Amino acid sequence: MLDAMDSAADAKRVTLAQVAQRAGVSVMTASYTYNRPSRVSEQSRAKVLAAAAALGYAGPDPSARSLRRGSTRTLGVVMGEHLSYAFEDPQAASFLAGIADVCAESGYGMTILPITGADDDVSRIQSAAVDGFIVWTTSDDDPVLGAVRAVRRPAVVHGGPEVAGLGLVSIDNRAAARAVGTAAFAGAGRPAVVSFPLSRDRISTITRGPDIAGATFPVTRQRLEGYRQAAEDIGIPWSDVVVAVCAHNDAAEAEQATAALLSGTHAPDAIAAMSDEQAAGAIRAARAAGRTVPSDVAVTGWDDAAVATQLGLTTVAQSLREQGAACAHAALGHEPVPPAAAWSVVTRASTRS
Repeated sequence: MLDAMDSAADAKRVTLAQVAQRAGVSVMTASYTYNRPSRVSEQSRAKVLAAAAALGYAGPDPSARSLRRGSTRTLGVVMGEHLSYAFEDPQAASFLAGIADVCAESGYGMTILPITGADDDVSRIQSAAVDGFIVWTTSDDDPVLGAVRAVRRPAVVHGGPEVAGLGLVSIDNRAAARAVGTAAFAGAGRPAVVSFPLSRDRISTITRGPDIAGATFPVTRQRLEGYRQAAEDIGIPWSDVVVAVCAHNDAAEAEQATAALLSGTHAPDAIAAMSDEQAAGAIRAARAAGRTVPSDVAVTGWDDAAVATQLGLTTVAQSLREQGAACAHAALGHEPVPPAAAWSVVTRASTRS
């Protein structure tokens, strides 16, 4: 066992200069064998590779080569969710696919940097070997934003917050929420909202007319503002609107929250959810409670994912894939940050209007 460990250690210590000496060629020739093989004769190349095999030399350190180039040809995607969220949430996956499209076209790789709120989040950002950053929607007080700014590499934030020196790719969440809220609350007397978290604490709660200004996630804050305007447009004060705050964008959690809303004495007759996943959970809860959608309770979602079509869900349509691509283009310096991403309301059978 010790002999094997010693051999591994010796292999790690082998240098290109040692390979060149054993092969009887210059260090430059040895280097060209790996980096510019067309400039080396077949005979010299064979000598270098034979010497490398004999010494256990695996090739130049890619991280060192990146440092010499001044580029890693990699984009870092900072996500304030557990890593599996990137693959399980349909819209997160779509957003990452848009980034991947641009990376593939440009010969770049993509590194996902999940941020969990741990003490080492900032140091992980600072030490990331990437050429630029794309930050998935986060809160105003997230310390990783300062860390991203401090490394002085190109960076774009998706959704928010807006940070001086960083690009921002987003739709007008306030206007979109007001529009879809108008569809959700049409003919309603007891509107409710199933919401994303208000802050990085991610506390689940049910409350009436929460303090919108206190929400530190800009996307949550702006959508609540739009829903408030939609409620007030039909004469219902914000203080009468029940909001079920979920810790995560999760259908099962939204289903539980909606079940709690529907079991109360003033059960809502309209629910505006901040995602199609949440809306799907709300519809399941409504059906389990014997409610008919939309005559007993209208439901709207957000994103126009595949589940929205399956459920006949009125929703906000936006392309997270296009927004991911826009973020990547901006981070790579290919295109300027667009002023605003496109959105529309798709009206289906889950609302009364």
